[in-house]
Amino acid sequence: MRAYAIGDIHGHLDKLVEIHRRIADDRVQTGDHEAPVVHLGDYADRGPDVPGVLDFLGDGLSKGKPWILIRGNHDRMMAAYLRDPSERDPLRDDLFWLQDTIGGRKTLEGYGVDVALDRDVDAIHADAIAAVSDRHLKLLDGLQNSFAVEGVFFCHAGIRPGVPLDDQSEDDLVWIRHDFLRDTRDHGALIVHGHTPVPQIEHAGNHLNIDTGAAYGGPLTCVVIEDGAVFELTLHGRVPVAADF
Repeated sequence: MRAYAIGDIHGHLDKLVEIHRRIADDRVQTGDHEAPVVHLGDYADRGPDVPGVLDFLGDGLSKGKPWILIRGNHDRMMAAYLRDPSERDPLRDDLFWLQDTIGGRKTLEGYGVDVALDRDVDAIHADAIAAVSDRHLKLLDGLQNSFAVEGVFFCHAGIRPGVPLDDQSEDDLVWIRHDFLRDTRDHGALIVHGHTPVPQIEHAGNHLNIDTGAAYGGPLTCVVIEDGAVFELTLHGRVPVAADF
């Protein structure tokens, strides 16, 4: 078994293109051009080129590339806003997509929308609907909540410990944090996720966090999981990632 996973992208097209270059180089070495590439969500918000990221991902899917696109909480919030600007995330109704801590304004700036604070919110929404293509909306609506292959379970944020993997809720898969990260139990599979930024890859034995803060100036991280072993794909090739628990 071989699978690639890419952490939270957050509108950084340049970093995403570089990661796919590394994957292409690794495929040459292995001769395996069909291993899935799992993108762990949060394509939207905080970064400069969300439209470019969604175009890149959509183009890959249309060409039949073996790519898996997982839903992140930011992607869910973006889609909800475009449907109805008054809609709040059912798990975090205290958050509004356009507030600075979320990054929706940065996303819309990438689409050329005037998001000045003194603009009428209805006008911003109308411009957003006009600017975001149907293709991007369909891509956001079609994201998967999880993906599993041979002892590895991929999701955005993590899982609810003690709940069978097949019964996980979307709310937990895109939002959970501390209840999951603190749990040391065997979950029945290695949980590969992002969502919680860390300075470097964290392999805790039962879960693997690869969100290394691309949204905040950190690198975008990619790993390849091969027959139970984990490797980071660096500029110079594979580097083993050992579990620390």
